[in-house]
Amino acid sequence: MSTTDQLPELPSATAAAAQPATPGATSPSASAVEPAARSALIVGDDGVARCSWSANDAEYRRYHDEEWGTPQHDPRALYEKLCLEGFQAGLSWITILRRRPAFREDFHGFDPVAVAAMTEDDVQRLLGDERIIRHRGKIEATISNARATLALDVPLEELMWSFAPSGERERPRAWGDIPAVTPESTALSKELRRRGYRFVGPTTMYALMQATGMVDDHFEGCFRAGG
Repeated sequence: MSTTDQLPELPSATAAAAQPATPGATSPSASAVEPAARSALIVGDDGVARCSWSANDAEYRRYHDEEWGTPQHDPRALYEKLCLEGFQAGLSWITILRRRPAFREDFHGFDPVAVAAMTEDDVQRLLGDERIIRHRGKIEATISNARATLALDVPLEELMWSFAPSGERERPRAWGDIPAVTPESTALSKELRRRGYRFVGPTTMYALMQATGMVDDHFEGCFRAGG
């Protein structure tokens, strides 16, 4: 594993919410405040109770209300999420969310076939694009992850969802109830790495599981809980 693959992976239920993110390794939740001191829920000006990480930014609130924790089975969308979670490592999720339109433009809508065909000339072009995260290792990983996706002997959706936890799990009520890593995210990370994927550490994969609805970490009392 290269040193770039070892960059710290953030947001998780305990990562960083100085800028809201989702709870999860690379998701939107970390905060400067200790988890035990943070409120799990906040009631917005619309009278709706939401996970508190979504409170301070309109785009975060939209993401929380419409995307985060919603079961996602579309292979292209799963590949996109995997790559963007990798770009988020070491950053807050809102940084990625605000740049997502530019990422989609630069990476051909995250079509694995188109991304797999990208060359060093494309890498150089993207390194000059201030609208995205200009990190060579992560840009190259996005391309190599597309090639790894095309080489799979099972659909990406089937592979990823085979690691989703089974059975009932207690809904989190406080920040301390949300893990940064789980046995399932560790196993998914290990399998993806075996298949040639990069920037897919266990913390990043737990954030992906949260974001794609493989686990539902909306706090008890959130209007999205169980929805």
